[in-house]
Amino acid sequence: MAEIALSTSRPTGTAASLTCRDGVTLNGHIWPARGEPIARVIINAATGVLARYYHYYADFLAGEGFEVLTYDYRGIGLSRPETLRGCGYRWRDWGEQDFDTALRFMTKRAPELPLMVVGHSIGGYLPGLSPEARRIDRMLTMGAQYAWWGDYAAGHRSRLFWRWHMVMPALTAIYGYFPGRKLGWLEDLPAGVANEWSFRGPRMERTHPRHEREAVLSRFAAVTAPILAICVTDDDIGSAAAIRRTLSYYCNAERIEAGLSPSHYGLDAIGHFSLFHSRHADGFWKDTLSWLKNGVNPFEGSTSV
Repeated sequence: MAEIALSTSRPTGTAASLTCRDGVTLNGHIWPARGEPIARVIINAATGVLARYYHYYADFLAGEGFEVLTYDYRGIGLSRPETLRGCGYRWRDWGEQDFDTALRFMTKRAPELPLMVVGHSIGGYLPGLSPEARRIDRMLTMGAQYAWWGDYAAGHRSRLFWRWHMVMPALTAIYGYFPGRKLGWLEDLPAGVANEWSFRGPRMERTHPRHEREAVLSRFAAVTAPILAICVTDDDIGSAAAIRRTLSYYCNAERIEAGLSPSHYGLDAIGHFSLFHSRHADGFWKDTLSWLKNGVNPFEGSTSV
């Protein structure tokens, strides 16, 4: 297999500013297609991960004819306010406002092109919260879940529960936000985001007021885009159970679950975060093109949910 040459310097897209319906400004980058554009792609980051982590993958997709948007959710990276304490941002805002704004933004840029979403972790759950999610034509998700502790991989459940459901809410109460950087645990998080993660139950709609729950479920049900959901076998957060729990909300979409083991690429480990690292450019990244370009699942051992 031929090696893909990657620049040693970080690729840079064109700066983009997006204004949400509630007035919050998000910042990100557009990666114009090199050559004739074939589709648009929105990349949704994992919780506490900067959009710049996905820039190499965005640049790779641009080279394959996709126009790509990367962006930071409110409270993160380029979209972080002067102070996180008291800002009130929540996980649900990342879907209902931030992703929704990204979706509308990309729809206006090239309405004639298919619209794809690549969602990592929480980024594969958020699209269903958007009132415009029906506009999506295809989705690719990696470890997509909303971190209910009961779905963590069995051998890691106690450790992850202690970290994200005991330490995180305690520090959030003390600081007024979660100081993840101080601990080396991802980025700092707004209190609302951290607490939604810490206290999430097995039914996501129960984090919404009772009178809003039916509307939330209907948004997920409105998604008819085919979804290829990647489940990495050594992912301690995005277990098969976690991925199936999220996929169950997309009840009217064609849902394909693809189990991916490290040995598929001759590796000892992949985990929850590494697939967007440039070392996967000649393997996983190239494989994703089959789905994004042609709707063809490149992975063996997949099952329809």
